[in-house]
Amino acid sequence: MIKILIADHLDQEAVEQLQAIPNFEVTVKTGLSETELVQIIPDFDIVVVRSATKITRPVIEAGKNLKLIIRAGIGLDNIDVQAAKEKGVEVANTPAATSISVAEHTIGLMIGAVRHHGPANLSMKQHKWEKKAFTGTELYGKTLGIIGFGRIGTEVARRALAFGMKVIAYDVIPIKTDLLVTQVSLDELLKQADIITLHVPKTSKPLLGEEEFAKMKDGVVIVNVARGGVVDEKALLKALNSGKVKAAALDVFEKEPPEDFTLIDHPKVTATPHLGASAEEGQKRAGLEVVRIIKEKFA
Repeated sequence: MIKILIADHLDQEAVEQLQAIPNFEVTVKTGLSETELVQIIPDFDIVVVRSATKITRPVIEAGKNLKLIIRAGIGLDNIDVQAAKEKGVEVANTPAATSISVAEHTIGLMIGAVRHHGPANLSMKQHKWEKKAFTGTELYGKTLGIIGFGRIGTEVARRALAFGMKVIAYDVIPIKTDLLVTQVSLDELLKQADIITLHVPKTSKPLLGEEEFAKMKDGVVIVNVARGGVVDEKALLKALNSGKVKAAALDVFEKEPPEDFTLIDHPKVTATPHLGASAEEGQKRAGLEVVRIIKEKFA
């Protein structure tokens, strides 16, 4: 019997497919603390998470039967991959499943930032009619700088080009593409872009700090639907206050949930609670990819 722990919300169809396999025993328990995970993980062969649950070294070391950790989503920053490697536990994720969901959310935040959707909505809910207060700008003709030109960055570029934007991109490794995207150095991207969006894994230190903001155009727009910490939040707040950054749209934060709302409360910031992958279609694809991986290895 293969015992599977689903520790974060997973698409119901995926759960039902796993439950239907005779030699699989599926347990759904969400919201578990590290202590609770350490207590129950010895019983399980497989654990499935999204972004909320952290699979730390103590959890992995307690998993005497643990063979596979799967993240239903992009990135592995909530899993101690090194600890898993040391213990011989395989780690997998579903990087392609939610790419479109994240890319669409990025474009939505980008439009909201330049057209002031957030503050205009709040104004209307206060029964005000401040038509002249929220004049925005078009995306058409603007230069979009994409930092991280992988699956999601490519999907963002595809949609931005449809808006008539000029798209430039930076990645550590040059990416082959048929899209009309110019790949440049990070310094060139910072200097040229009217809007900058990030699509990179969690980094050991921020990619955008005071030094990088100083190189940007005045009035640049920053969009982060990647990972908290890739943008220095204190440096961003300073850049917003100085006018260097005209607006910022943030889906991810250094600490989640945030404890300090100073940046989020800024009138030029649009914020969402890590919703990039939270679309029904993307979650269904991620769930079914989890099922495929588990069946391929254990069914």
